[in-house]
This record gives sequence, structure tokens and C-alpha cells, in this order.
Amino acid sequence: MNHSAAGLRAVIFDWAGTTIDYGSRAPAAVFIEIFRRSGVDISSAEARGPMGRAKRDHIAAILALPRVAAAWVQANGHAPGAADIDRLYAEFLPLQKETLAQHADVIPGVPEVVAECRRRGLRIGSTTGYTRELLDVIEPLARQCGFDPDVAICADDVAQGRPAPWMLFRAAEQLGAYPPQAIIAVDDTPVGIEAGRNAGAWTVAVTKSGNSLGLSLAEVEALDPGELKRRIDAATREFQDLGADYVMESVADLLPVMDDIASRLNRQNA
Repeated sequence: MNHSAAGLRAVIFDWAGTTIDYGSRAPAAVFIEIFRRSGVDISSAEARGPMGRAKRDHIAAILALPRVAAAWVQANGHAPGAADIDRLYAEFLPLQKETLAQHADVIPGVPEVVAECRRRGLRIGSTTGYTRELLDVIEPLARQCGFDPDVAICADDVAQGRPAPWMLFRAAEQLGAYPPQAIIAVDDTPVGIEAGRNAGAWTVAVTKSGNSLGLSLAEVEALDPGELKRRIDAATREFQDLGADYVMESVADLLPVMDDIASRLNRQNA
């Protein structure tokens, strides 16, 4: 193992907004659409708030927002309940499946960073709020574009999705990677960083390419530089307040973070 990776065993990446789908755009658009079909307009911020959770949990969290719940009563004549969550989730899955192929682009820098991690002797895992049925659409497309993790754990592979640590534990088990402080969890959502903390892993949050900004690469490049900095700074503060160990703009920035973690581990073990 390369000296800079000493003490580290694995990096476990999230999918949408972290390694693929710049801006995590596929799920947000579908959440907005399924609520619109039920007569309720939700904002992008409302759609994105619970991002990273298992998708049924995500729908329930949106419905629990007081403004959305009130709009639901006005449009549908009753308070939202479990049957409504089930129906929205049933609508979500096929619609999401239809749109996924257009959002499987690998984020710039990911293939190179993953290749360097492997060169340093690290295993590569992944977790996602998508179900296995949905990931089956994305995985071969991402593989063609250079992201091919050793392990992929989906929300429906475990008893409870994020912020529970079970997906990370399952990935670590399949990778043969332990103890938790030998693992880096990389995610672009607050709930994903919570899951990493709950698993005892090093947590690295992604801002620019992820759900926090929610912008495509072209939109990011077109944004006024001052406005872009303001948004990235706001996302950075949010992740720091959550207790993320590191915050970076994209996976392309991971190698210096890994070096710093490795040096901290070396000092601890000296």
C-alpha cells in the first residue's frame, strides 16, 4: 500500500450528486412531478431537503413539511397518510426509472480519483438511496464512463436507510474493510454525512457537484462567480455544522483529503 494511504482500507462513495448525475438532478425532478400530479406544487428546496434517504422515506419527509401537508389537504381533501405515501412511491419508481438513463453521467474527476485509490491499495464501495431496481439502470452506464465500485449497496438491501449506518456497514463487510476509522464515507447530502458519522467513518462532504447547489455542470459554469462562491460557502457551513470531518467541492478534490486523513492516522498510531 502507498504510504499516503497507510491506515486506510476503503472509500465508500454515494452515487447521485457525488459520483454521477452532477447536481443530483434526476431524483429532484421526479419528486416535483409526482407531487404535481396530486395537485401539490413543491419547490426544488422542498424536494431536495430529505435527499439521500431511501426514496419512500424521502416522500414521507416531504409530506411531513407543514406547508406541503396543508397544500395536500387543500388539493386532496384529507391529511396525507401511509396510503398516500405508498401511492406516491408507486408512481415515483417507474418515472424515476424512465429518467435515470439521462442522468448517469460520471462527474469529472471521479474515474481518476477512484483509479488512484485502487493504486494505493484501497477498496471502493458505494451506497445509494436508490433501490436495486433503479441502480440496475445506472450501474452499467456508469461503468462505461469509468465508475465501477467493487460493492454497491442499495436502500432496499438493508432494514433502514440513511441516516442509519447499515448501508455503510454492509458495504464495509463485503469489502472486508475495518475498523470504521479505516473507512472514508463520501456523500453530498446531510443525511449521508449523518450516516457516515453514525458508522464511525471519516466523513467527507461534497458541495459544488451535489444536492446542496442542485445545479448541472453547465449551470455551475454559467453562474456568476460571486454567487457560486456564496452558495458553496453556505453549503460548506451546513456540512461543518453537521460535523463533517472534511468538506470539498467535488470528488476530484479527494486525494489531498485522503493524504491528510492518512497522516492523522499515522500520528495516532505512532
